[in-house]
Amino acid sequence: MTICQLNFKSQILDLSTSVSIYLPDTVSVSDAPVLYLLHGWSDDCNAWLNQTNLARQAQKYPFVIVMPQVGLSYYTDMAAGGDYFTFLTQELPQKMKHWFQIEAVKEKMFVAGLSMGGYGAFKWALTYPEQFSGAASLSGALDVVNIWRKRPERQKHLAAIFGDLQKLKDSQNDLFTLLKRQDLVEKSCDTFFLQMCGTEDFVYADNQRFLQVAKKSFNNFEYQEGPGNHDWDYWEAAIGIVLQRFAAIYAK
Repeated sequence: MTICQLNFKSQILDLSTSVSIYLPDTVSVSDAPVLYLLHGWSDDCNAWLNQTNLARQAQKYPFVIVMPQVGLSYYTDMAAGGDYFTFLTQELPQKMKHWFQIEAVKEKMFVAGLSMGGYGAFKWALTYPEQFSGAASLSGALDVVNIWRKRPERQKHLAAIFGDLQKLKDSQNDLFTLLKRQDLVEKSCDTFFLQMCGTEDFVYADNQRFLQVAKKSFNNFEYQEGPGNHDWDYWEAAIGIVLQRFAAIYAK
């Protein structure tokens, strides 16, 4: 395996940023499937590598794993900040093609993330379902409207990201709104969605609300829960399941 960190100037963000990349030894990088693995609220592009045994687990699979850095952006084109959703969905895949000759084709594209990254993963896959074979949310912050209502201490950050609560609700940054869009649901009929959450997690109730809507919308949807909190112990175990599920889909 090879792990590299690239520091580069983003034209979309108009600032320097970083991405950590895991490269497999078993397959040619240009032929490998790609997993975009997204970090959470307080993390950066190194969190998955530093906090879990991801590099060891990934050796059993053919994935290139791309871990971008997005700060406290919620993978969103911010009201007062950078256009991080555009950076993630447009500029970064183009750079991966330029740097590693990796084509962003549906059969080889997967996305997953934890907490804020779980929101980002489902948002990307729900907005552009034609791009992905699989998407996974681990302890996802899937109901941002409710989180904002319950966590007033995050007002400053969330206002910079989304503007205000009323602008967020029923917008394209509200995952429940995306689930209501019939055109997106129809396009995602062959995309595999995996939702995972620990039963002791503070976002468990939010995940249950999302589950009730999602399981009615998607044919290819799996939900898993079990003992676990909003922590790296849970995510380290969960990422192994994600890699296994995505590898099986790619093998088909």
